[in-house]
Amino acid sequence: MLSATVLLLGMTMPLSAQNILQRVDKMLTTNYRKVSYDTAYVQRPSTDWTVRARLNVSGATIETEGIDMGQHFKSQMEANNKATLSLGVSYHGITLSVGLNPGKMMGKYQDYELNLNCYRRDFGFDVIYQDAKNFTGWYDQEGLGRIDLPDGMLKVQTLNLNAYYAFNNRRFSYPAAFSQSYIQRRSAGSFLLAASYMAQRATLDWEQGLKLKMNNVGIGAGYGYNFVPARGWLLHISALPTLMVYSPASLTFGDDCMKLHYKFPEAIITGRGAVVRNWSNKFIGLSMVYNYTNIGDRDDFSVYNTKWRIRTFFGVRL
Repeated sequence: MLSATVLLLGMTMPLSAQNILQRVDKMLTTNYRKVSYDTAYVQRPSTDWTVRARLNVSGATIETEGIDMGQHFKSQMEANNKATLSLGVSYHGITLSVGLNPGKMMGKYQDYELNLNCYRRDFGFDVIYQDAKNFTGWYDQEGLGRIDLPDGMLKVQTLNLNAYYAFNNRRFSYPAAFSQSYIQRRSAGSFLLAASYMAQRATLDWEQGLKLKMNNVGIGAGYGYNFVPARGWLLHISALPTLMVYSPASLTFGDDCMKLHYKFPEAIITGRGAVVRNWSNKFIGLSMVYNYTNIGDRDDFSVYNTKWRIRTFFGVRL
């Protein structure tokens, strides 16, 4: 289809530009149709183009726990859930999409969130950046009682990166569940190598002010499984726990700065799940990505981060 478009534009497009587009098209087609997998378990869609609509809903929670002046304290702050509508077009695995956030357009909040995803059979990753200012929650300390913390007191910038490598990538396909650029024909699973990174900067406008800084790197392994109960159906579940190998973190309160103590096991855990139904040239489904991180010692000061995203989608292959 792309080649036909190039020919139609031939009267106005320079020959060199036509040649470049034709070569790019040929390269994309060759790479997309290359068979390096077990076709009894995995296959490519027979079409070149895919048009899909998505609805993303995401949320985040930050909890703290520790000891202050000999008294136990605990807090929980939760961001407002966000919904985004998007429409995307894919050609041989290359996707261009545009998104719309109704809540932000109506001025309900000024938060910003960016999601980048790459799912291949052998490796892939999720990158999530969040700049949130709409957290609400509470703080509870022995002897003081519970205090409500209103919207706007906590400002958080968080970057999450979660990557995987699938050992049984000839029969097990992550993109069949999450990007629909493959179709899983028979059930298969795979051990997974995992790497995670999280950076966070949080500021709480309370009394003298509180600032939290964290940089965390984790390495681990997990397992994923694609279950095909009937033709056209796919159920996916995977878990990728990683243990911290580098986790400097500090808490600043006024002019005082303290380092957060490491306590085993500090971890970044990524869980994914999906349900996909393929029929004719269409597909519909739901997927989920869940991130959990624990840092520090609750007998001193600890932080627990939860980030999740649920995506529903419908697509047509052309």
